[in-house]
Amino acid sequence: MDLTTNYMGLELRHPIVASSSPLSGTLDGIKRLEDSGAAAVVMTSLFEEQIRHENESYSYLVESGAQSFAESLSYFPDFDAYPVGPDNYLNILRLASESTDIPVIASLNCVTGQGWIDYARQMQEAGAKGIELNIYSVEADLDVSGAEVEQRYLDIVRAVKATVEIPIALKLSPFFSSMGHMAKSLAAAGADALVLFNRFYQPDIDIVDLEVAPTLSLSSAGEIRLPLLWIALLHGKINASLGATRGVERPDEVIKYLLAGADVVMTTSSLLRNGPAHLGTLLDGLKHWMETRGFASVSTLRGSMSHDKITNPGAFERANYIRVLESYKSPYV
Repeated sequence: MDLTTNYMGLELRHPIVASSSPLSGTLDGIKRLEDSGAAAVVMTSLFEEQIRHENESYSYLVESGAQSFAESLSYFPDFDAYPVGPDNYLNILRLASESTDIPVIASLNCVTGQGWIDYARQMQEAGAKGIELNIYSVEADLDVSGAEVEQRYLDIVRAVKATVEIPIALKLSPFFSSMGHMAKSLAAAGADALVLFNRFYQPDIDIVDLEVAPTLSLSSAGEIRLPLLWIALLHGKINASLGATRGVERPDEVIKYLLAGADVVMTTSSLLRNGPAHLGTLLDGLKHWMETRGFASVSTLRGSMSHDKITNPGAFERANYIRVLESYKSPYV
C-alpha cells in the first residue's frame, strides 16, 4: 500500500500532519510527534506582537531608572544576550530540522509587512522546510473594504514568496465573499498550499464580572463540514496543494478529507485530547479502511469524491441545501 503524498512540493510518507499546537513548540514535543508517526510537523506560530512586546518591555526595564546611578547599568544583562526576539523559536526550529527525519514547517503570524519578510527569511535560514503563513485578522475597521482585505493577503503572499525559496502555505479563514476566486488568486500569487480553515477564537462575555473573556475550545468532528465542502470544490481547480484542518478526531475525518481532495490532513485538538500516540490510531484506521475498500494508494483515493468526480455535483451546491432543509423532521412540526 502506497501512502505517500506530495504537499507543497514536500514528499511525505503519508498524509497525516501534526499541525501547530503547544505540542510543536518545543524540541522534545516535535520529536515526540515524529516518534508517534507524524509525516510532518507544523511548529507553533511565531507572533510578531510578542517579539515587539518583549523588546519594548526589556528596553523600558533598562532605561527606566538607569540614569540615576551609573552603577545601575551593571545590573542589567547585555541586550544581545537577553532572550528576547525570535532567537528561541529559531533555535528550536534549527535543532528540530537537524535532528528529525520529517519536514518541520515553521508558522508565522505578523502584523507588519517588514515582519513577514524578515522573519520568513530567518526561518528559511534556520532550516524550515516550508513556512505556513497564519494571517489571523479580525477587521474591526468598518471603513476597510473586502477588496482591501483581500489585497492585503495577496501582498503578503507575494512579498514572502519573493523573499524565500522554500514553499509557503497560507492558512485561510473561510470569511471571503468569493472563497473560490480568492483561493485561485492566492495560488496565482505564489502560495504553494492553502490550509482550510483557520479557527477564529471568538471571545465570550462574563456576565458576573462584566468582562470580555477569551475562551479556547478544542475542535470537534462536527466542524469538518465547511472545510470539506471547499476542499471538494477546489480540488483539481487551483495550482496549489490543499491542507485540511479542523475537526479531525478519528480516522473517519481523515478519510473524508482525502476523498474530498486534500493532499494532507492536519490535526491538533485530537492530539491535545489523546496525546501524540493518537497519530498511530489515525494512520492505522486509514490503512484499514483503504485495505477493506481496495485502495492501493492515497493518490487513487484522493479527490475521488470531489466536486468534479461525483455523479451528482449538485450535492455540493444549492440544490442539496434545499433537499437538506426538506428532509429534516421535528416532532413539533
